[in-house]
Amino acid sequence: MRRKVIAGNWKMNMLPNEAIEYIQAFEPMVKDAEAEVILCVPYVDLFYCLMNAQGTNIKIGAQNMHFAENGAYTGEVSPKMLKSIGVEYVIIGHSERRAYYGETDETVNKKIKAAFENELKPIVCVGESLEEREAGKTEEIITNQTRLALDGLTKEQVKGTIIAYEPIWAIGTGKTATSEDANNSIKAIRSEIAKIYGEDVSEEVIIQYGGSVKSSNAKELFETSDIDGGLVGGASLKPEEFSKIVKYNG
Repeated sequence: MRRKVIAGNWKMNMLPNEAIEYIQAFEPMVKDAEAEVILCVPYVDLFYCLMNAQGTNIKIGAQNMHFAENGAYTGEVSPKMLKSIGVEYVIIGHSERRAYYGETDETVNKKIKAAFENELKPIVCVGESLEEREAGKTEEIITNQTRLALDGLTKEQVKGTIIAYEPIWAIGTGKTATSEDANNSIKAIRSEIAKIYGEDVSEEVIIQYGGSVKSSNAKELFETSDIDGGLVGGASLKPEEFSKIVKYNG
């Protein structure tokens, strides 16, 4: 039985004092949660969140990283830097990184490999645009992204990868894929992994759904056969709302 993993992606929100207040309010709400709870926070909040989450069931992740360990990459943060302060997870290939900052399937793949080399757990995003969806290319796009992202990984590394299916048209729009559509897309991703790495691997891989997840639809989404939790954007900025999603009892 795969565990549920529910991660909040704060994006470019929350000053350090706000992050501290958030965790102090949020921790009592989720201390008995059965799902694994992750907060992926801006770089400036990482240290404060790590300190305040000590001794709790809240894991802390970053939202991006470079694939190189060091070098002349002004403004970038390396996987070794994240590991050195105790970060456990890192989001890789979010659609906003792909759209605004030139992230490609190749750089996503390099970053995943660098994450494993530094004992970080990658949360890898895949998803189709509205145009691709309307053209009937959803499965083609997301399976291709998945295959290229995982290229060259060992079976054990693939098992340790979290994949987040985030239809781009549903991120921050208030639109959500139906639970059936989301589950079918995730089944397609799992099937692609099975073709390459075997059924045993595909059955262990955690695949989340992201795209306007909120407390009112979390239960319906997370209780499907193949959705293993969520990568939650805007709703994760409110402790009470996010705690309901974590316990999917909204």
